[in-house]
Amino acid sequence: MSEKKEKSCFVFGAGDKTPLYRLPSDNDIVIAADGGLSYLKELDIAPDYVIGDFDSLGRIPDFDRERLKLLPCEKDTTDTHEAIMAGIDMGCTAFHIYGGTGGRLDHTLANIQLLCDLSEKGYRAFLYGEGYGITALTNGKAELEGEKGKYISVFSASDISVGVTLKNLKYTLTDGELRNNFPLGVSNEFTGETAELSVKKGTLVIYYTL
Repeated sequence: MSEKKEKSCFVFGAGDKTPLYRLPSDNDIVIAADGGLSYLKELDIAPDYVIGDFDSLGRIPDFDRERLKLLPCEKDTTDTHEAIMAGIDMGCTAFHIYGGTGGRLDHTLANIQLLCDLSEKGYRAFLYGEGYGITALTNGKAELEGEKGKYISVFSASDISVGVTLKNLKYTLTDGELRNNFPLGVSNEFTGETAELSVKKGTLVIYYTL
């Protein structure tokens, strides 16, 4: 019996436009969050759904009303957050966010918080910027590929993350402790081997260059 392929949600926002470091497959869902619709148009990718208050796009798009969700301008969630929640409702277990960095720093920070929230709920999520990716890891293990000499930094999003182990990096760590007020894990490097990262208790934010 073949293993069921993971269903991913690709969310495109109105932030910095970057190359696609990972492409959606036929099984995946593509959602334009507000001005991300222009981003997808430049990439010649048709979204499955369009969500937003459309303040950044500047107009309500001419799109199938069954697949368009108009949000109020004043709300407790961002357009990207709403797109993520829609992806969860459609059964997606992994999330790839483009156009979620640059511009306003508060929106970038909000999207990093989204990564942590998704990780703590058992989902995998990645945020892509120009030449880098960011992901989060909670109470578990992960592997990352990276060319030798590329940077990787590991931060604690929790007050304290315990049992942190970093293998196959220039600077290794075994059963260590990271805190969210001291950047001990900044500017590590890939060695060319698959990096192995784990944390027994806590949430880590992982930045890596592509």
